[in-house]
Amino acid sequence: MELDRRGEELLFQVLTEREEKNSVTIASNESFGGWTRTFTDPRLCAAIVDRLTFGGHIIETGTE
Repeated sequence: MELDRRGEELLFQVLTEREEKNSVTIASNESFGGWTRTFTDPRLCAAIVDRLTFGGHIIETGTE
């Protein structure tokens, strides 16, 4: 699913406001490299991945 620019900005704002206050759980069947299909702005995509992974725990369950 592709988000428009405003949707991307709103998601980034939510993640920023929750940072170090509450937990966020994200589930995806796409690797971080493929997130540019959902978040079309490469810089904003990188910022969102940074917000999610900084101090976080990544649990990989496999690709099958």
